[in-house]
Amino acid sequence: MLESLSLLQLVLMALVLILAYLVRGITGFGSGLIAIPLLAQMLPLSLVVPMVGLLDYFAAASHGVKHREAIAWREILPLMPFTLVGVVTALYLFKTIHAELLLRFLGGFVLLYALYSLFGREPEGGGTRRWAIPAGGLGGLVGTLFGTGGPFYVIYLHLRGLTKTPFRATVATIFLLDGASRILGYFLSGFYSRDTLMLAGAALPVMAVSLYAGGHIHTNISQESFRRAIAFTLAGSGMALLLR
Repeated sequence: MLESLSLLQLVLMALVLILAYLVRGITGFGSGLIAIPLLAQMLPLSLVVPMVGLLDYFAAASHGVKHREAIAWREILPLMPFTLVGVVTALYLFKTIHAELLLRFLGGFVLLYALYSLFGREPEGGGTRRWAIPAGGLGGLVGTLFGTGGPFYVIYLHLRGLTKTPFRATVATIFLLDGASRILGYFLSGFYSRDTLMLAGAALPVMAVSLYAGGHIHTNISQESFRRAIAFTLAGSGMALLLR
């Protein structure tokens, strides 16, 4: 697999990872949403998703969890059983659904998320813990299939009305727990091949430098303009996957 990649493909992959982890360094999320649909144009989804999952976990672990005393465990505990159900279901689908069909699903999801980013409204508080069922299930399912399950957890915590500090501490903890369960699932299902681990190892320095640079970039671009630029990028990559 690795021997068949051209120099141009390797350069493009590096540029995708630089963009994805610069964005994560600036915003704290979004690396999987950017990297996976773009890398899937060049590599099999069954290689891309476990590789980026590993990189994302290292990125999340490097930031750690600040304000641990503010973690809302009462919101995390209802999520996790359904997250695990989603992870197991996704691993089964990964093995049984044709790769091209999975790419179409990924393209559709990324396009819908881009439209939500452009036109959707942030959910207000007041939702009950019953929302943990779809949020956990879809977070685990979509996260394991496409590496992009974070939005479901974010929406759930917004529905539960968490304030800024508990929200950040809780979502960081969820990402670590969710990521660990997905990585274990990929490992037990045999997705971490020699090629996947070699690519992840080669990508690790690129991820680390980009993440650090993103965390130290001071930009005059407004948060709204930045969010819209990312949404248009996602819309383009989603359309490309649907039309390939």
